Amino acid sequence: MAKNVATPGVYIEEKNAFPNSVAAVPTAVPAFVGYTARTSRNGHSIVNTPVRISSLTEYHNIFGGGFQTSFNIAEANPQQYDFEVSGKKYQVVPERDARFLMYDSIRLFFANGGGTCYIVSAGGYYREEAAQAAAGTTATTTKPVDKNAKPEEKKVPEKPQSGKRQVNALSKKALEEALNTLVGEQEPTLLVIPEAVMCEPSDCYALQQAMLMQCGQKMKNRFAILDVHAGYEKRSYDNNDVINKFREGVGSNYLNFGAAYYPWVYTSIVQNDEVSYKNISNADVLEKLLSEEASEINADSKRAEEAKIEIKKISAADTNEESLNQTLTTISPAFKKIANSVRAQLNILPASAGMAGIYASVDDARGVWKAPANVGYNSVIAPVVKLTNAEQEDLNITATGKSVNAIRSFVGEGTVVWGARTLDGNSQDWRYVNVRRTMLYIEESVKNAAKSYVFEPNDNGTWTLIRGMINSFLNDVWRAGGLAGATADQAYNVEVGLGNTMTPQDILDGFMRISVKVAIVRPAEFIVITFQQKMQES
Repeated sequence: MAKNVATPGVYIEEKNAFPNSVAAVPTAVPAFVGYTARTSRNGHSIVNTPVRISSLTEYHNIFGGGFQTSFNIAEANPQQYDFEVSGKKYQVVPERDARFLMYDSIRLFFANGGGTCYIVSAGGYYREEAAQAAAGTTATTTKPVDKNAKPEEKKVPEKPQSGKRQVNALSKKALEEALNTLVGEQEPTLLVIPEAVMCEPSDCYALQQAMLMQCGQKMKNRFAILDVHAGYEKRSYDNNDVINKFREGVGSNYLNFGAAYYPWVYTSIVQNDEVSYKNISNADVLEKLLSEEASEINADSKRAEEAKIEIKKISAADTNEESLNQTLTTISPAFKKIANSVRAQLNILPASAGMAGIYASVDDARGVWKAPANVGYNSVIAPVVKLTNAEQEDLNITATGKSVNAIRSFVGEGTVVWGARTLDGNSQDWRYVNVRRTMLYIEESVKNAAKSYVFEPNDNGTWTLIRGMINSFLNDVWRAGGLAGATADQAYNVEVGLGNTMTPQDILDGFMRISVKVAIVRPAEFIVITFQQKMQES
């Protein structure tokens, strides 16, 4: 009613005709934690600062590009080699045990349908950048690898780059501190740390446990996508088996808030023009071998000398990298094999970032209630390890319940995701990824909408409004295919009221208790078709 009616006139009153509605929260907004090329923006450090982006171009503009991973040319055994010169066999091996994966993982994410995401830089590629960054990103030592040393001392042996800067070492502490900054962010719904698998096994598992704890205990609104440490290795089914180690290392807490994928994948993310002679750290060896090859393959001494002149430019300071790279590819079969080996090794990536893109793509096309499985994996040539049905059995169903989803390749289909289980594979409630994520979606959406009723009168009028609001939202989810049931009553039920969900004491204590029951759709994981012969009738 109008406040002042003492003066004759016409007074206008407006009343809301409709109750509040539930706004659906985003379902696939991953937060990536890792090392980046740039650690500052507009003169301010962005280390341990969640930054929201929506495209690869934004990532380039803010965080820069990738790291130029170094490789060495070394003599190889006759059974495993990359190229041959003067009767000797050689292999291209990484200079470091670990490498930065963040940039290529982000590219794999966007290649598989990813969109909006958060990036948290744990530090820069080089130590001088790390020193200028925020506290908590101090790099570890760069002593040579000592197999008897503690994990912290033997993580990543480094060498000075171009005589100036030293490559930063991957640090579990830095990654975990960057992860912890996401506790204050409400929008992210997925957690991904691609570089966790580049740490020591114990550090990797500790990071993954921290991810699950943030999802299941601290925030309860997000889901972790994990990789198997050393997931490029085949299973050995002994004490060194990569899956058994993962299951032992990941712990037993909050398993329904995460899913793991095995094996790693061969991708096509790194292109030919991204690999050059500068990826080879022992340039003197490269120059020597290519010169020897030039003498071998060129019968004409003049052509051999011309080739050697070009090869000597490798060690020159003012060489045009792109031009020389094209020339070496043309004149040297050995260099072409070296470049192909480097590119092949750089294109081996853990699956988690691409899976985050698949989650986003499936959510956008079908909804969060569709299992992110039986879906093609874009920009992937093949899984690193080829699995059979028998080999997948122990991954999918195991006594521990820690299911690991398989990535497989089928003839005529390409590489597909062939599993949709959480790590809590024995749970009837939270066995499937889509069930867990759908419940998180419903819970967070309803929770946010219910905030507007805090401190409203705890009476039948408010109960009716809030019941209608939740019913309307769940009806939309049911009609979209997210809830199972021939009728709405079979798909969901919302109850609130005195004598139903609350006692008089609850009301005196200020509690409004609402009971929401939903029948979430579950995937048809096993389709059994029975065939039987029928008696001839005519």
